[in-house]
Amino acid sequence: MKIVVGTPTDELELAFIPPFDWTRMLRFFSGRATGGVETVQDDIYYRTLDIAGDTGLLSVRRDPRRNVLIVRIDGEASRHLGTLTPRLSRLFDLHAEPDAIRGGLSQDPWLATLLDAAPGLRVPGAWSGFELVVRTIVGQQVSVKAATTIVGRLVERAGTTASAPVHPHTPWHFPTPRALAEVNMDKIGMPTKRVATLQNFARVVADGELDIDNDEPDVETLRKRLLDLPGIGPWTVEYVAMRAWRDADAWPATDLVLMQAITRRLPELIRKSDQLKHSHGWRPWRAYVAMHVWNEIADQAGMAKGG
Repeated sequence: MKIVVGTPTDELELAFIPPFDWTRMLRFFSGRATGGVETVQDDIYYRTLDIAGDTGLLSVRRDPRRNVLIVRIDGEASRHLGTLTPRLSRLFDLHAEPDAIRGGLSQDPWLATLLDAAPGLRVPGAWSGFELVVRTIVGQQVSVKAATTIVGRLVERAGTTASAPVHPHTPWHFPTPRALAEVNMDKIGMPTKRVATLQNFARVVADGELDIDNDEPDVETLRKRLLDLPGIGPWTVEYVAMRAWRDADAWPATDLVLMQAITRRLPELIRKSDQLKHSHGWRPWRAYVAMHVWNEIADQAGMAKGG
């Protein structure tokens, strides 16, 4: 790690083990970017920050010649940069070991083909587990595009405007749990039951009953606590586990895109239970299998698909 000190701007270099498919990671983030809070432009990831009341603008780019990401924070939030390595590592899956993942999956001919097509594919993380759960609740039974639109509305209704420095496409801070729990969501574009699920989750987090963001998460306890909340099912829990809690073996077994892809490749695996049993052969790297399957479909469709 190398920190280049400056005020009010700091830069941090974070190393990774190649290969690293930065282009596909940015494609994933771009297709799911929270409107007004984060964006991808010119191969750089941007988002607004509010850390303990210090605000700023985060930007992350890949160094074209070295195996490092260059992280920059402009604004007062730059004083926290040295503490953000764990969160940034989760966000960009910097602890991934490509050789180990390939060694565990390439014995399956189908997966070997997918690995060859995208050898540096990572599991994109999340800046905030809270934000990711909000998105997954919003995204229940709707398209990626529709979920992105609704989350953008939530930001404008319950978020706060960002002070300089900001990117032109990131003028907002994501709403706090308390703000989301209490905001009027009339005509937000979600069914009443889903609104209730979302606001109950936000209240539980705001009241300190669920520590959704932790640098050292107790994944199994968090799984159970999240699943116990009304309106939250296994897909949401597994999706959050693979992205926010960095569980490399998380498996969103009920994901329709995954199920259809597996059935096309292995027609004998029609039933969900048979697919789940078959997936045990991919352990402990099932989250990467999910990403490779979603990525193949996105490559073919030329758009964000799955997750």
